[in-house]
Amino acid sequence: MLCFSPVWEGKRALTSIDLQADAQLRQRRAKGPSGRSSLHKLMRRKSTLAFLMTLPLLTLMIGLVAYPTGFAIYLSMLDRTTTRFVGLANFAYLVGRDRFWMIVYQTCLFAIAAVLLKAFLGFVAAHLVHNLPAKGQRKWRGMLLVPWVIPAAMSVLGWRLLFEPSFGAFNWILEHLGMDRIMWLGEDGWARFSVILVTVWFGAPFFMVMYLASLKSVPEELYEAASIDGATWWQRIRYVTLPMMRNIIAITMVFSVIGSFAGFTIVTVLTNGGPLGATQVLATSAFLTGIMGGHLPLGASISLFMVPVLAAAAIYILRGIAKRGSEV
Repeated sequence: MLCFSPVWEGKRALTSIDLQADAQLRQRRAKGPSGRSSLHKLMRRKSTLAFLMTLPLLTLMIGLVAYPTGFAIYLSMLDRTTTRFVGLANFAYLVGRDRFWMIVYQTCLFAIAAVLLKAFLGFVAAHLVHNLPAKGQRKWRGMLLVPWVIPAAMSVLGWRLLFEPSFGAFNWILEHLGMDRIMWLGEDGWARFSVILVTVWFGAPFFMVMYLASLKSVPEELYEAASIDGATWWQRIRYVTLPMMRNIIAITMVFSVIGSFAGFTIVTVLTNGGPLGATQVLATSAFLTGIMGGHLPLGASISLFMVPVLAAAAIYILRGIAKRGSEV
């Protein structure tokens, strides 16, 4: 016959209760506090804090970007009197006009030529400044930034005086060299060249600053290893510098392409789209059609035409950056 001691049974019961309480306490700690403590834990997350800090900027962007864009889309689907819905009729009208495609061609020409030249000259300037002593770097960096910090309208007015056919500095130099005067802003080809030149002069310092900052992040050990392996200066640039800078190059080119497509000030002040529309771009055409011509829906359609092109270019380049970043 088996007998159990009451004292032993009580101890075993107390031990079981203690173990259950300890297990529940550990489980509660693992899950974390609820209610107010859960909110506190959520607030401590980096992603939540970052979102709350950027919320004012996001609100501002929605008010200044999203709403005008949505209103432009709505406006582009109305007739000239803005009283009747016409759907995509304005876009169909633009696509069927040869003049519109000429403006698209000129916009792409200015954007591609200007961006490539800005990237090349900015890289050359950044590489030269990077190889200077620290004191010389500060001086040249400040001098090369002057075109970028001057307001665009003021600097373009100065360029317009330089291009003036009668008493401009450029034609004065050509005359003293025994050459004929050039109608810089009066002939189609020279007018396009002038717009691209001023755009490059104004935007190259931005590329220089970005590339210079990227060059300073390239480890010197890589150049030393390449020199030991017998690499020439061009091979060091091609196999060391450019691969280390490819992300910043892509980002600056995206921003520059967007800015060039939306460029308005330089063309308006320098040529106002002339001669005979030879320098007309999408931004100036939208302004002249919508504001000056009084056809707001058609002007909105012109301004929206560049959105899918820029979005596709930006997505393609940024996806390439993300893909290369995941491979590293």
